[in-house]
Amino acid sequence: MLSQTEFGKESRKIKINNMKFSSIEEYGLRCLLRIARANGSKGFTIPQISGAEGITEANVGKILRILRLGGFLESSRGQAGGYNLSKPAEQIYIKDVLNSLGGRLYDEEFCSVHTGAQQTCSNSVDCSLKSLWQMIQNAVDGALGKLTLKDLISSGDVMVSDITLPEKEGINIP
Repeated sequence: MLSQTEFGKESRKIKINNMKFSSIEEYGLRCLLRIARANGSKGFTIPQISGAEGITEANVGKILRILRLGGFLESSRGQAGGYNLSKPAEQIYIKDVLNSLGGRLYDEEFCSVHTGAQQTCSNSVDCSLKSLWQMIQNAVDGALGKLTLKDLISSGDVMVSDITLPEKEGINIP
């Protein structure tokens, strides 16, 4: 069994794709929430968001570009310019925002990338891990597919009990 130090060294050598939330997703949601909370006022500029969120202007610029191309923001130039929501907050689903910022938590291609020393995974025919990751993805999609930006604006504490996760084969995911 690997110690924590050995595991840490080993994990740095392995590139893990699409299996965790990234800082761009965290920062992207924070930027979008900042803009959404002030919706209706003049647009937020990159320097304003950078200062308010403690994120470099370069990163804010990259993130806002992704959100604009994803259809969540619109921008205007000039002295009164800045970024605003492109549609009402109740029409912006968190699942779509996260997909735009970084993709799904689990992607079918994940298994083909992590085959070990072989060309194909030795467990590809009957893989219980693939089923696990798919079940987790379905639960995440179910929860985030119901959660809108307005839900996050309305309350800093989204009630977990308000989100009903899907049941699969008698297994209730709390």
